[in-house]
Amino acid sequence: MTTKAAGATTSRPRAAVILAAGQGQRMKSHTPKVLHRVGGRAMLDHAIDAAQAVGCARIVVVVGAHSQGVRVHVVERLGEGAIAVQDPPLGTGHAVLAAKAALKGFEGDVLVSYADTPLLTATAVEPLFALRAAGADVAVLGFDAAQPGAYGRLVLAADGVLTRIVEAKDADAGELAITACNSGVLAADAGLLFDLLAKVGNRNAKEEFYLTDIVGLATDAGRSVRVAFADEIDVAGVNSQSELAAVEASFQDRRRVALMADGVTMTAPHTVHFAWDTHIEGGAVIEPYVVFGPGVRVATGAVIRAFSHLEGAVVQSGAVIGPYARLRPGADIGEGAHIGNFVEVKKVKVGPGAKANHLSYLGDGSIGAGANIGAGTIFCNFDGFDKFETHVGEGAFIGSNCALVAPVSIGKGAYTGSGSVITRPVPADSLAVERGLQAEKPGWAAAFRERKRRAKGLA
Repeated sequence: MTTKAAGATTSRPRAAVILAAGQGQRMKSHTPKVLHRVGGRAMLDHAIDAAQAVGCARIVVVVGAHSQGVRVHVVERLGEGAIAVQDPPLGTGHAVLAAKAALKGFEGDVLVSYADTPLLTATAVEPLFALRAAGADVAVLGFDAAQPGAYGRLVLAADGVLTRIVEAKDADAGELAITACNSGVLAADAGLLFDLLAKVGNRNAKEEFYLTDIVGLATDAGRSVRVAFADEIDVAGVNSQSELAAVEASFQDRRRVALMADGVTMTAPHTVHFAWDTHIEGGAVIEPYVVFGPGVRVATGAVIRAFSHLEGAVVQSGAVIGPYARLRPGADIGEGAHIGNFVEVKKVKVGPGAKANHLSYLGDGSIGAGANIGAGTIFCNFDGFDKFETHVGEGAFIGSNCALVAPVSIGKGAYTGSGSVITRPVPADSLAVERGLQAEKPGWAAAFRERKRRAKGLA
């Protein structure tokens, strides 16, 4: 079997065990920790993405008995067979061992990673498999920490071989001075991994079964243990809301740098926020304070003006969005179209060159090429129970402050008079006007003002 992963080819199958059983009490949230979002995507999904990108054909997520929401999330994405339960929680080594049954019959390399390290990528993980291919029995992912703090320390021999990992609570002064730290991520042959885990004890400060103890056990057995190093940010974990915010900030910084490297213009990049799957082609311009939710694609030459919010939308080349526009899921804005200030578009295909420049709600339907939507126009798409569509033909002109009551269609080249409530189809090239007749009462205003002044004693 040959697996393509992150640009590499390996003859050994790969699987992943993702640890997601922690209770996350420091988050102080009803949402399970690993389902909190970074870039609009659950941290757990980021971990699964990385495992898949590195070529792991089998993935097992270890959940706690308390984590029904996490279990449901995993089953929806990967199926019931991807679940292993750690009950009770007795440490990281115990958690990985809980995945043994789910990987029964698997022969190959196992990656162990964590559901609360959402910035870990296939690029950072691939060196572990390179070490395995070069002869390492166990490959550990480390990093040099600016402030090692509570991280486990990597005790390396002179030749760079990892001899053991010491948890901070169990380290002496000399070991605490080490800056090479353990990320917890590692790769090993499946059979060896579970054999070593079966020998791990819990004689430590927390009386838990540490995954890190397999390093010493492997070394004692004459096995080779090597270390690959990643950037500290790659393995940043999340245990609190402040750490979640810090990781989100790092994610956003990465996306900004990557998009500008691809030719996207941003005059104030630190004010623009992206989702995990935002796709913007080089040559697009993004003004300050724009927010991209999941599912947005922006073509070259498009301009997204300041203070706009986009989610689940497509913006074609040359289109101009905003300022202060909102594109909701299903908005498909054609080439050279304009969606202006305080215009909301939801599930509407807007044709090339069409314009809706001011103060409108356009929901469910289509707008033909070159059509003009006047200020204050509303697609009245909902009757309290069901949604209906409005279709505006090519070159049609919708007067200001019109309400188009769906289901309704406006023909090609047709006009609707300002202030109209349109409830029936308008034929092509017709004018539709629906409003009450204007009546004048000469002198009424002067008499009204005089009456009010007298009533207030102002006469």
